[in-house]
Amino acid sequence: MTREALLVVHSGRKVNQSTAAGVVRRLASAGIRMRIFADEWSEVPGDLPPGMEPIAVEAHPGAADGAEVTLVLGGDGTLLRAAELARPAGVPLLGVNMGRVGFLAEADPESLDEAISAVIEGDYHVEERMTVQASVVLNGGPVRSTWALNEAVVEKVNRGRILEVVLEVDGRPVTGFGCDGVLCATPTGSTAYAFSAGGPVIWPEVEALLLVPLTAHALFARPLVISPSSEVAIEVDAKGYPAVLVADGRRTIPIPPGARVELAQGEAPVRLVRLRDQPFTDRLVRKFSLPVRGWRGVPTPPHHS
Repeated sequence: MTREALLVVHSGRKVNQSTAAGVVRRLASAGIRMRIFADEWSEVPGDLPPGMEPIAVEAHPGAADGAEVTLVLGGDGTLLRAAELARPAGVPLLGVNMGRVGFLAEADPESLDEAISAVIEGDYHVEERMTVQASVVLNGGPVRSTWALNEAVVEKVNRGRILEVVLEVDGRPVTGFGCDGVLCATPTGSTAYAFSAGGPVIWPEVEALLLVPLTAHALFARPLVISPSSEVAIEVDAKGYPAVLVADGRRTIPIPPGARVELAQGEAPVRLVRLRDQPFTDRLVRKFSLPVRGWRGVPTPPHHS
């Protein structure tokens, strides 16, 4: 049976294009047929020997079906784009950070060879990350739904106006205020937009929903960490202004006045490839370049058999 993998590339940078060509060549040599979006492959330089050419596919929901892994060359935005295709198929994502922080990526360009070897040998484990489901509801009926790996945000449309909202948790009102918006993040998203908005960092193994008000005009407008089994709603004032629901910065749904956005843990997780057992603490320190010089903790002694 032919092994196949999907390759998603941020092809706007030349270094990514040349890296993609090398990845396709190496995996094809190992008997793994690559799928790549036709428009992205057209920007990749170099000719491949017969039999090594990737399968050109369109960016439709079935693009990842049957693939062993989705390999992503780019930053977090590229990985979030790839997640839209990999999540429905249950295919794990292996991100190689070719951007800046790349918090979701497992490898950097320096460890690309290790990542490719792991794919060839199947020597990796998969970590499941919870998602958030968001539905816009008007007059008791659903309008549209979407999902997010990082966050779903209710934001005002008119920059010069205040968005009036009421927060609800498990069918009970919590508080209301005027704001620029309200963000509902997963633990994965706690290091993204939620972090910039003043929310706490949540370790990935802690399943929870995080609510972060954005520039709220209220005394009680602090981030809230809520049970993953809870149901959250954000009601938009019927006499106020329209808003918009934005999922992972990629998918948007208009929110008319008087509508509510209902949020809950998503039914399907996003699966991420991990090459080694690395504490999240080390990832946090490395990605944010946190100052740890002077640490006097006791290191774990070596194990002697």
